[in-house]
Amino acid sequence: MSIDRFPVGQEMDVSYPDFRVSLTLLSAARLRFEIKDGPFARTETVDIHVVPLGNSLFALSWQEKEGATVTNVQDYDRGLVHSFATLSDGRFLRMTGTIEINRPADRPLDDRPHRNKALVLEAMTSLFQRHDASAVDRLYAPDYIQHNPEIPQGRDALRALVSGLSKDVFYEPGLMVAERDLVAIHGRIRGWADRPQIVIDRFRIEDGKLAEHWDVLQNEVTPSAALAGIAMFDPQEAGRQQCPKSEALLTERRSDG
Repeated sequence: MSIDRFPVGQEMDVSYPDFRVSLTLLSAARLRFEIKDGPFARTETVDIHVVPLGNSLFALSWQEKEGATVTNVQDYDRGLVHSFATLSDGRFLRMTGTIEINRPADRPLDDRPHRNKALVLEAMTSLFQRHDASAVDRLYAPDYIQHNPEIPQGRDALRALVSGLSKDVFYEPGLMVAERDLVAIHGRIRGWADRPQIVIDRFRIEDGKLAEHWDVLQNEVTPSAALAGIAMFDPQEAGRQQCPKSEALLTERRSDG
C-alpha cells in the first residue's frame, strides 16, 4: 500500500482502557491529538512519520514536546489502534484502543471492497471452475460458517464437496457489489442441478479470508418475448463492472498464492 492511501483529514476518537484521545490526521506529516481527561490531558500537534504496512494498516511515530515518544499501528480494517509509548519519566505503555470515526478522510480510502471482490472472485473460480480443493484452506477461514442447509459446516466439508464435483460443474461469475466486509456476486452455475441455475452468493470477509456464506439459487428460465424478454444472467455483466484496480488485486492475489 502506498502512503497516498493514508486517510488525511480523518478525525477519530480512540478509546483505550483508561482514557480516550481524539486524533486529527492533518496530513501525512502532521497529527493533532487531544486528551480531555485524566493524567495525560492536553492538546498538541506533532510531526509524524508514516509507514504504510498494507491492507489499510499504517505505522505512525512521533515525539512530543515533553519528550515522550509514541508509535501507533493504526488498523482501519479492524478499527483498532495499537499504541506503544515511552513517557518522559521512563514509563513504557502498551495499549490497544478502538476507533470511532467522527469525520471521514478527505477522499475515500477504503480498499476493502476492491480486495474483497478479488478474494471472492478467486474463490468462486478456483472451486467451481477449476475444482481446486486445495484453495479452500488458502481462501476460507478455519471457522467458516455455511448458511446453505444442504452443505455441512466448515472447511473440511467444503473441501470434500469440491473434490467430489462432477466435471460438468462450471461457474460463470457476473456482477459483484461490495461494501466494508461484505461481497455479493451474481452468477450462473451449470452441472450443479439438472438445469443451469442463477445464483447470488453473499460472503462476509474477516482477516482476509471468507468467513461466512449465504446463497440463493433459481433455475434459469429462457426469456419470453411475450413478457420482458430479458435474460436472468448476462455473461458480459462482469466485464462491464470490472475495474482495473480489482483486476490488478486479483492478479496480485494469484501471484502471491
